[in-house]
Amino acid sequence: MANQSLITGIDGISRCWWCGDDPLYVYYHDEEWGKPIYNDVRLFEKICLEGFQAGLGWLTILKKRENFRKAFANFDFHEVGRFTEKDVQILLQNKDIIRHRGKIEATINNAQRAIELEKECGSLSEYFWSFRPEVCTYTPPENIGDIPSQTLLSLKLSNDLKQRGWRFVGPTTCYAFMQAMGMVNDHINGCHCR
Repeated sequence: MANQSLITGIDGISRCWWCGDDPLYVYYHDEEWGKPIYNDVRLFEKICLEGFQAGLGWLTILKKRENFRKAFANFDFHEVGRFTEKDVQILLQNKDIIRHRGKIEATINNAQRAIELEKECGSLSEYFWSFRPEVCTYTPPENIGDIPSQTLLSLKLSNDLKQRGWRFVGPTTCYAFMQAMGMVNDHINGCHCR
């Protein structure tokens, strides 16, 4: 019986079921998702976009990502941290992004917290990668059911970020971030990216 957690694209390549056949999603799956990221600005972007994604499909966010980058100074958290209520009002009128006041304000708040974290830890990368699971405790997924929505480490990361004043960083959002940034490799066994 074929693993229904995998799909075969028109190119004959096996991939995780979730990317479907949308070219943008396939590219994201093949070239980005699960690949280790150490750049602070890209890490900040990823955690912010995961927060915007809450309650929505990732493809919605992915299709708007370039618009988000334009609207949020390419996710340069030093610049976003200086946004004011005037910027919030402008962003709330931007039909090319998700116009959710709480998520917009959280992104600005989180930029300010990211600056504090950078001062304390040296970099966002140092901080986030300190939550990496031990290799010996991680089991690669065989099918959809093996992929958790959160883990003890994502709960730990979420709690620590919240204690530092971050918002829209629940344990499920944090686990999605850990997957996207390559801290864990949740490509299904049999996927060409595994």
